[in-house]
Amino acid sequence: MKKSFLLLWVVPFLLISCNAQPIQKPDILLVSTTSTQDSGLLDVLLPAFESQSGYRVQLIATGSGQALKIAGQGNADVILLHSPDAEKEFVANGFGIDRRLVMHNDFVIVGPPSDPASLHSQPTLDSVFKAIFSAGATFVSRGDESGTHVKELAIWTQAGLDPHGQPWYLETGQGQGATLSIASEKGAYALTDRGTFLAYKSNVDLEILYEGDPFFLNVYHVITVNPEKFPNTNLEGAKAFADFITSAKGQKLIAEFGVGKYGQPLFFPDAGKTDVELGLP
Repeated sequence: MKKSFLLLWVVPFLLISCNAQPIQKPDILLVSTTSTQDSGLLDVLLPAFESQSGYRVQLIATGSGQALKIAGQGNADVILLHSPDAEKEFVANGFGIDRRLVMHNDFVIVGPPSDPASLHSQPTLDSVFKAIFSAGATFVSRGDESGTHVKELAIWTQAGLDPHGQPWYLETGQGQGATLSIASEKGAYALTDRGTFLAYKSNVDLEILYEGDPFFLNVYHVITVNPEKFPNTNLEGAKAFADFITSAKGQKLIAEFGVGKYGQPLFFPDAGKTDVELGLP
């Protein structure tokens, strides 16, 4: 009788246990730059990460400046950005931890094939921006405090020029893909990361007119939002994402992305390197 009673109790328990659903891991809130989304890179990285880790990623794609504001309010678990000085300040102020180098590509100046300011013949980056300014040629800026916008403003300053208020200087307040589309519609120049331009090239009437300057280096880091400042942060999920994109598998996906479609990688993996090795201060 005791054995029969035990079986009656154990068997239903085992059935219930077998039918039980696995515990769902809490979603990760990733805030990243529009270039990682517009280029299509995250369409490759996120499914691979989710499949391997069991986490689901909720993505907000915006400019680096806005991304840092969102994360600085505790509304993110992990961020992927390309604005090094602002990132360092974010970490120094205690909002972020574990800042890791992920990858790089570069910026280029694009414009209409007619090239009204003759940028293709300019010898230096300063002379390129001076030519745009002197010609009053339409220039479309993101104007959104993104890493690209910050880089663009630094170039104007380096050239000793201020385009603000000029009728030919347009600020979109939008991401890189939208800004390229507007530049194409208006026959204008723009600064863009190479990856997003290659992804959009077939849909815009723009060409690369200046490239290769050392100042055009475009470096991406991943940063975990500080759980000591924001206790509700999904630290385990954020760390899992940072570990994945800096792992051998994640870095291989980055290295191969774009090669088959564009004949060249859109990003170059850098995990394990230092900023100094890439030429950053």
